Amino acid sequence: MKIFSGEEILAIGLKEKLEESNIHVEIRNNNQATVLPSTQSAKAVELFIHEIDFGKANPLIEVFRLQI
Repeated sequence: MKIFSGEEILAIGLKEKLEESNIHVEIRNNNQATVLPSTQSAKAVELFIHEIDFGKANPLIEVFRLQI
């Protein structure tokens, strides 16, 4: 399930917090600007976790959102 969509630097910070609590996180960066430099539309980086981990991850996600 998708838990975050936004800037890469923020996604990496949240991913590290979740992985410290042994929650597996998948990061998807569909930004084509890295492949095609002329492309100006940067897409958000997305983080995904397994639904079974949501109960454990949700408090960490909420604290993270309050800090940004």
